[in-house]
Amino acid sequence: GRKRRIMIPSAKIAVIGGSGVYDLDGLQDVQQVSVATPWGAPSDEITVGTLGETQIAFLPRHGRHHKFLPTEVPYQANIYALRMMGVERLLSVSAVGSLAEEYAPGDFVLIDQFIDRTYRRQQTFFGGGIVAHFPLADPVDSKMIQVVADEAKALEQLKVHVGGTYVTMEGPQFSTRAESELYRSWGAKIIGMTNGTEAKLAREAGMGFCTIAMVTDYDCWHPSHDDVDVELIVQTAMSNSKKVRDLLLSCLEPLAALGPSEWRDALVGSVMTPKEFWSPEAIAKTEALFDHIPVAG
Repeated sequence: GRKRRIMIPSAKIAVIGGSGVYDLDGLQDVQQVSVATPWGAPSDEITVGTLGETQIAFLPRHGRHHKFLPTEVPYQANIYALRMMGVERLLSVSAVGSLAEEYAPGDFVLIDQFIDRTYRRQQTFFGGGIVAHFPLADPVDSKMIQVVADEAKALEQLKVHVGGTYVTMEGPQFSTRAESELYRSWGAKIIGMTNGTEAKLAREAGMGFCTIAMVTDYDCWHPSHDDVDVELIVQTAMSNSKKVRDLLLSCLEPLAALGPSEWRDALVGSVMTPKEFWSPEAIAKTEALFDHIPVAG
């Protein structure tokens, strides 16, 4: 029989909240939505609400009660669910460690590059019958960085650094001192466990991607700074949560106004497998990514 499509609300822009950011106050007409995807269930229900004229989706990356390790986060389901809702731009909020003196705890960083050191992640929607290779030279959307940076200037007591490379490590343990010094020698500024994975999947889903990284600690390299511990991270993340919420509420409407990302149709030049050889299983798991592109026919 015909598949019955359950109507899910649409949103042009989404926020994925990290440690300490499990909800987004300030939205009107809020509803909680459960979205079923071919990749399983997302981390939690997706909150959908409006800000002015803009429909916003919000998803807590680790679940509302922080129940997923960075490795366990259902990244594919999260990004795919947002893509099913029509999301064009994704803003990722994350607690991170700093690898540079000038990026101090309490500061925010608008990442522009990633180095991926993970080794246990599923971070593509392709394979199993459709092969695709996406360009990722510039994984973060420069227009989105600009909007967030401009909005941040208007907020008091908010120090925002524009640019910096984020090392995505597997975790869940924090770095050894040797690893921390290695990443510093590479010129990386920030370390975290989640955002590089989201950037890759967002690119495949044709979304513009941007990270607001909230520095909670100096990892373990800093001589006058105790080894990083969760209590310190949660404390700093909580004290940052009002600042980040203010920043989000001020930049979501101008971000949505940017319209679709230049990567919206990145699929067209990235799929290697001729269409007649796509497997039914792979088609079923990537359907939403093709829904606006004639190639899916």
